[in-house]
Order: sequence, then C-alpha cells, then structure tokens
Amino acid sequence: MSGVTPVMARPLSNRELRADSVDSTEWFGTAVLDSPVVVGKSSEIRSASRILAVLQAMNREPYSTIQSLHEATGLPKPTLVRMLKTLEAGGFVSNDRRQAGYQITSLVTSLSNGFHGDPLVVEAGRAWAMKLNSEYKWPVAIGVFDGEAMVVRFSTVHDSPVSPFHATINMRLSLFTRALGRAYLAAISDDQIAELIVNARGSDELEPPSARDPAFVERMVRTVRERGYAMRDAHVEPRSSDTIAVPIFSRGTVQASIGITYFRSAMNSFGSHTKFVAALKHAAEGIGAEVDRLQIARGYQNS
Repeated sequence: MSGVTPVMARPLSNRELRADSVDSTEWFGTAVLDSPVVVGKSSEIRSASRILAVLQAMNREPYSTIQSLHEATGLPKPTLVRMLKTLEAGGFVSNDRRQAGYQITSLVTSLSNGFHGDPLVVEAGRAWAMKLNSEYKWPVAIGVFDGEAMVVRFSTVHDSPVSPFHATINMRLSLFTRALGRAYLAAISDDQIAELIVNARGSDELEPPSARDPAFVERMVRTVRERGYAMRDAHVEPRSSDTIAVPIFSRGTVQASIGITYFRSAMNSFGSHTKFVAALKHAAEGIGAEVDRLQIARGYQNS
C-alpha cells in the first residue's frame, strides 16, 4: 500500500439527519442530486407530502399567507417559508406583494399533464369560453361540481389582458358564496340543496358558517332563480372584483357553471352587466347542445 492516508467521512449530526434540515430546494431543483446528506425514504415521503399539502391548501384560495397556510397545514412557519421560497424559485408559486400573499401559478398544471379526464362539458365549453374572452376581454371560467365545492376545470385567465387573477385552474370554490357555486345550487332541487347544507357543516371549506345557514341559502337561491344568474357574495375577497355565472344544462340536468369575472370599478364605464348575462346564457345553451352532440357521437350515456 502507498502512504496515502484514507479520509474518514465525518458522522452526520442529528440536525442533518432530520427531514426538516434538508433544504426544500431538493424537491424542484437539482439539490436532491447534489446534496451530501442522504435522507431515508420515509423522510423523503414526509417532505413530499408536506409540499403537496401546501400546494393543495394554496389551491383552495386566490391568495395565501404564511399564517393561513400554517393554520391549514399545521406546518411550522419557518418550514413554510423555506417551501414557498423553493416553490417560487421553481415558478410554481408567485409572491404578489400588492395582495400581501402567495398564489400558485399556471405551471402547477404541468403536474397533471398526464391526466386526460376532463368532463365532457369542459371539452364542449372551451371554444365558447375562449369566444367570450375574446369578445369581452374579461376572464371566463367553467366550474364542475365536486363533492362539496365547485372546481374550476377551465379558465381563460392567461388569455385575458385584464384578469384580476393569475391562476384559477383546479381552484375549489364555495357553493354558497361564489358565483359558480351559487349558479349550480340554483339549478338543482331543494332536497339536494338541503343535503349539501348538511354535508357542508362538517367540511373545511373556508367560508363563514352563516353562509351555510338554511335560511340564508334559501333566500340566496330564490334570488338567483328569480334573476336567472348568480353573483359572488359581496364579502368574498378580493372585493375589487366580481363574478357573474349561469348554469350549463344537458338533457335537463345541470352539468357545470360558466362565469365571467371583472373589476367592479370598470363596470360603470363598461356598462350594465346585463350584456354579460345574455352572453353567458347563450354560451351555456351552446355548450349544452355540444355536450348532447358529443354524447351521441361517442355513445356516452352520461357526461
């Protein structure tokens, strides 16, 4: 043997072995390949679960703060700060200082590129939503009922030059305070509404309990049915914008809701929102007809 003295690797400290000590850049950068710290599979799974929990929590709200994410996930605030910095560096999250909060970006949709399960109503509605966006410039969204909320499955936010939001795809919206949800509620039976109210009482949807009060919901639904369209609750943030929505029917059954969002301050100069209602109803009828056509062409029994 030559006189080369072997170099002994120093033992890792307890802090280095803890999952929290691993920089969160490992999840969306190259640090996971370059890091000298070897982390066990259980720690990797836990860290990945935390990242996903943060993204899921952010997906429920237009804007999230460190405090709101701490309350939603139970994660320590320093951990959340590190994760958000990493997500922001990777382009998955943006820090909007004007709104004093973080929000997910459209890049998160790349995480579901392999999923092709959009409902037929979304496929049928894309062209109509794009047409409305082209005509009025304001962003248009299509929401589909999912358990205890409406989920935005298509949006023209990134095609709108005047959108109040940066990203809305897969955002979960309240049935009781959001326009897309209210439009859907008004299109189902009173018995179904009563069942949803009961189910919602045990949900974690971020809305005041008063919004699920049966008397409040009854008055709200009656108003929507009389008007023929739904509007967002005036207390929902951001209050600088509003949404008008109508239901989409196919074969007499509500399939989804379509809505258009605009800045309240622009309405005076833009004119009455009546033109929005007429355009949305026309689009909803066209989408419903296209759903019927696609069902027949593909031999579907349900959308």
